[in-house]
Amino acid sequence: MKSATLHFEFHIPITALAMFLLKTWRASAFGVYGYLNFTRNGFLENSKKFKPEDMEIRLDGKNCVVTGANSGIGFATAEGLASRGATVYMVCRNMERGETALSKIQSSTGNPNLHLEVNNAGLMEHKRVTTSEGFELNFAVNVLGTYAITELMLPLLEKASLDARVIMVSSGGMYSSPLTSDLQFSNGKFDGVEQYARNKRVQVAQTEKWAEMYKNKGIDFYSMHPGWAETPGVATSLPDFNKWLSGKLRTSGEGADTVIWLALQPKEKLVSGGFYFDRAEAPKHLNFAGTSQSHGKIDSIFDTLRSMLVSHDSKK
Repeated sequence: MKSATLHFEFHIPITALAMFLLKTWRASAFGVYGYLNFTRNGFLENSKKFKPEDMEIRLDGKNCVVTGANSGIGFATAEGLASRGATVYMVCRNMERGETALSKIQSSTGNPNLHLEVNNAGLMEHKRVTTSEGFELNFAVNVLGTYAITELMLPLLEKASLDARVIMVSSGGMYSSPLTSDLQFSNGKFDGVEQYARNKRVQVAQTEKWAEMYKNKGIDFYSMHPGWAETPGVATSLPDFNKWLSGKLRTSGEGADTVIWLALQPKEKLVSGGFYFDRAEAPKHLNFAGTSQSHGKIDSIFDTLRSMLVSHDSKK
């Protein structure tokens, strides 16, 4: 019997192959870099360089607005700021859970100057869902909502310009994605995890843009990422990831540590537009990930966001 040989040929456009390999590299590099740095062991190692006096600064008389303050990193941030005397406005998705969180923080800190407002902070929706206004849900909350609330607060921040600052809580997931003009993931098969990474990349680029725009007006802008923390949001949105790293994830307090640190430090110690991780400025791009040039799109993205808000307001 003669042996048979099967012969297969695959014809893949070189550009498609290059993009596949680049995307694979980004995901692999992010996974390795994250496992080594973003887990609780990474925090414990980096914390050896922390200065205790950095966290002893008081915030009496200061007003702080914290989104997502009813649980996880947002709760830990609100509690940390309140314990240092700040008047804290807790922006929460659910009034009932927000009231419970406010009561807990008042009890633990003895600070009566807490207020509750209702809004959304961030989410990861795996299926493509659109809001009543027609916006893709992840984008609407993580990008457009973030842009809107920041822009609306700028006049107030200008009045407090000597120490006014905005701290954007991004995610290490943004390392796996370049900035893209496809804000609502209209092209290709929708992927909620990838969309979240794209959203978080936008937040870092937004911070750079605002820092440049307001550098002469006394408002500073910082972005950071909290590492991989064990929060209700992670447990709900990424159950497999949460289970895989069980026991290795940071606590909510450890995730909030750099947010609080950024709120406390004198401005001269910080870089407006900078990206921070574990109380130090961190790179915004991984080596050979091909994301560094993508931030050039931010001007057109700002124009798009602005036009969306203007269009929405005109329809009211």
